[in-house]
Amino acid sequence: MARIELHEIAHSYLRNPKGEADYALKRIHHVWDDGTACALLGPSGCGKTTLLNIISGLLAPSKGRVLYDGRDVTHLPPEKRNIAQVFQFPVLYDTMSVFGNLAFPLRNRGMAEGKVTRRVHEVAELLDLTPYLKKKAAGLAADAKQKISLGRGLVRSDVAAILFDEPLTVIDPQMKWHLRRKLKEIHEQLKLTLVYVTHDQVEALTFADLVAVMFEGEIVQIGTPQDLFENPEHRFVGYFIGSPGMNFLECTIEGNVAHVDGADIALDDQTAAKGRRSQGKLELGIRPMYLEVHSKAVDGSVRAKVRAVEDLGSYKMVTLTLAGNTLKATMPDEKSFPEGEAWLLFPPHWVRLFADGRLLRS
Repeated sequence: MARIELHEIAHSYLRNPKGEADYALKRIHHVWDDGTACALLGPSGCGKTTLLNIISGLLAPSKGRVLYDGRDVTHLPPEKRNIAQVFQFPVLYDTMSVFGNLAFPLRNRGMAEGKVTRRVHEVAELLDLTPYLKKKAAGLAADAKQKISLGRGLVRSDVAAILFDEPLTVIDPQMKWHLRRKLKEIHEQLKLTLVYVTHDQVEALTFADLVAVMFEGEIVQIGTPQDLFENPEHRFVGYFIGSPGMNFLECTIEGNVAHVDGADIALDDQTAAKGRRSQGKLELGIRPMYLEVHSKAVDGSVRAKVRAVEDLGSYKMVTLTLAGNTLKATMPDEKSFPEGEAWLLFPPHWVRLFADGRLLRS
């Protein structure tokens, strides 16, 4: 496996880019250690597939370098980088058996047939493909075909990294869960370097050790799922991670209070001090699950109007308006919900403050 370093990567599809707006990828500078499972997460058009193609060698960056274990591979093609790739649609030899598909990369490298057989059976066991080894790939279901595609990457024990480009998009939800779990098990067992591109936050957060959230050609934050949820460093991360995303309210700071169009929200000393020092446009952020909804006024709460209550089985989703802003809050299913109006409490330790879209840090 390999340590992958992206050194000041930028890319434009234009021959003569004139400014930042002409770049599909802006400054990318990061290292993924050997054995890391990392997801590139973001909406369509954010640059994640472009970045994966640069890592794989399908695309040479306009600027910067790609290093595998300290070796510059920036201008090497994929076959010279010793990687495996798994695409959205499985790339298989339909007329071959499952065994033949898994064995092909090894036979192509001249491995002795006894070793080929042993390795194919090891990988088939990992992926629950053993019962299908003698069957033709053409007759199998979509999830089994994607397992074969994955197996063709895993069967070579010498690969530097395995790269996945939205491999579960065409798989039904139950099979997605099964394949994500299987990928997680394989990574924990083999400690492979995996890079996984997806627009699905559930896939990214359940699969990866580290998630790189991309927005408009930049990696705006890399962190564990807990980091991204509790401490989003960019407004987009707060919005994109979570369902629904983080609530945001424009505010001004005076003393230890955030003013939101007449509503006063208490802040802790540290957060308030950061806000007073900032010169940018300030926004207060809080996750729906941390926003408390009360039917009566409690100390420090602010009045809001209840617009809708959705019963989602294990919890209720409440839509409210506060000073002209729409907010979402979750409530336990067993808790009675207010009608008409409610009182909102913003626990200070769950409030985050952003200036010009970036999390304020001390």
